[in-house]
Amino acid sequence: MELKVGLTNEVSEEVTHNRTAESMGSGLLPVYATPAMIALMENCCCYSVAPYLEPGQGTVGIAVNIRHVSATVEGRKVRVCSELKAIDGRKLTFSVTAYDEAGVIGEGEHERFVIDSARFMEKAKGKA
Repeated sequence: MELKVGLTNEVSEEVTHNRTAESMGSGLLPVYATPAMIALMENCCCYSVAPYLEPGQGTVGIAVNIRHVSATVEGRKVRVCSELKAIDGRKLTFSVTAYDEAGVIGEGEHERFVIDSARFMEKAKGKA
């Protein structure tokens, strides 16, 4: 299989207390946390390309440009859709959108880089 522009993916999660701004420390209210939304967006992108990578390869996030435009309370479902918009060598650029039952709650762009997992971990461990 070949990695191509236009690849899409979708993931979802329920907003539990540990995914709220109050619990994660990113705010004071019990609403879906921006860091939780961004993590779900990264997850969606990461797993969309994983089946197309060579053995021993992975991807790491290198940039996020996200707007969180609407609050979501506990007990609601959040769904994220991603689309691979560009491939520039090993750099992958995705558009991402998050929804709850009422509509769009977040959107933006995420970039990932294809890496050799073993070499990446060696470099990371070598930083002392």
